[in-house]
Amino acid sequence: MSEQDARGRIVIDLFSTLDGVVQAPGGPEEDPSNGFRFGGWQAPFEDEEIGADIVAGLQSMDALVLGRRTYDIFAAYWPNHTDGPEGMIGRIINAVPKYVASRSEWEPEWENTTRIGADVPAEVDALRDRHRSIHVIGSVDLVQTLLASQVYDELKLWTYPVVLGQGKRVFPEGATPANVRLLAPATTSSLGVLTLRYGPVDLAPQTGTVGE
Repeated sequence: MSEQDARGRIVIDLFSTLDGVVQAPGGPEEDPSNGFRFGGWQAPFEDEEIGADIVAGLQSMDALVLGRRTYDIFAAYWPNHTDGPEGMIGRIINAVPKYVASRSEWEPEWENTTRIGADVPAEVDALRDRHRSIHVIGSVDLVQTLLASQVYDELKLWTYPVVLGQGKRVFPEGATPANVRLLAPATTSSLGVLTLRYGPVDLAPQTGTVGE
């Protein structure tokens, strides 16, 4: 096994609309910034297949990386939801080491949380030497930083059959040009949710003329 293979993997988990919007999938109050009026767009697509896939990913992780906004949402919710149907997810997220990217100086109160921020790409990359399976959930600003720096091993997009026409996108205007490679065949759930898994490619996009 090579030294690279021995390092942990960084998996970015994102829920996306067909037009690339990743803002506030979970509820109206999650992120209403910029007048976003479709908070909770994921809710009508509750899907057992996707749910099982999400839980499997959570069970596999041994570290969680979040941006500050997503961290605040999680910290306000999951410590109080460790029983009932969501109890298993709550217990996993509470117990796992958490790293939150923030430029501000502050002391996290949620257990097992460490602030990072001096050099986020380098600090997240260094987690590969401490953890086996590192997941980044939501946190679109952080995700864009990691994508631009190619500090990830897998971008997992659950793409929902809905177009919103507004909201924060994973690849907005001005995103860093990059190629990606498909890691596994795409799958589609019974409700039409497409699961796409991509990895980085160390090659800039090329251009040409079709047919020549």
